[in-house]
Amino acid sequence: MIYKTRAEWLNSSRKRVLVFGMSGLGKTYVSAMLRDRGWFHYSVDYRIGTRYMGEYIADNFKREAMKVPLLRELLLSDSVYIASNITFENLAPLSTYLGKPGSEARGGLPYDEYRRRQRQHCAAETAALLDTGHFIERARDIYRIDNFVCDTGGSICEVVDPNDPKDPILTHLSQNLLMVWIEGSEAHTEELVRRFDRAPKPMYYQAEFLEKKWVEYRVKRGLKEDEVDPDDFVRWTYRQALEHRQPRYRAIAQNWGITVKAEEVALVRDEKDFTSLLAEKLPA
Repeated sequence: MIYKTRAEWLNSSRKRVLVFGMSGLGKTYVSAMLRDRGWFHYSVDYRIGTRYMGEYIADNFKREAMKVPLLRELLLSDSVYIASNITFENLAPLSTYLGKPGSEARGGLPYDEYRRRQRQHCAAETAALLDTGHFIERARDIYRIDNFVCDTGGSICEVVDPNDPKDPILTHLSQNLLMVWIEGSEAHTEELVRRFDRAPKPMYYQAEFLEKKWVEYRVKRGLKEDEVDPDDFVRWTYRQALEHRQPRYRAIAQNWGITVKAEEVALVRDEKDFTSLLAEKLPA
């Protein structure tokens, strides 16, 4: 870790932190709070949706627009401009592009196309995470901002091997930032499952996990690929995805960083609260 002791962290004039864990436990809340207090906020998902997948997203919009005669005519004559309006707070264009596998009549994607987009996301997330060091220096060079927070997506644990001491992504990140896992409780998991059940959203899955669950789900339901209800599949998979990720998050924290509880993060109200909370987790 770049801060080996509590005093080293508290006395540092360049505090650099990466927060990771399940979506909905406070990563973006903490990052936005620190940004409002002058920290540079680097959102990995925003970088994915703009720099690395922005063209894929925009082309998908155009593909749909070309199905409408009026829009087709305007597009072909360069009379309209179609682009994603992705923001830190609204990443819907990225998740919409990822989509869900299953029946096209129910809004799903053919499985091969879905897997292609999953591979695109994997490559984009890897690149965006490896861009972190560049943005740390960019923040200092251009904006004269020393304090830096990296807000990761929930799928960071799917693109790294936390038990490999030479993992290139985790090596890069740990050399530049203090890695902080926001650990949720069983109650948080239940609430996330309830929330997801009400509004199932696309997400990225580790390839081997996805393939296993796709086959298992269809065998249990007795369905062909084009008969799958996309929302039912992602609902069925979600809790299992959380259980799959939990030990991976834990290994990242144990081998590369520190852990804070989601309940503790919920009590953070300002920069001082946050820096004090992390100090408690570092060696004296």
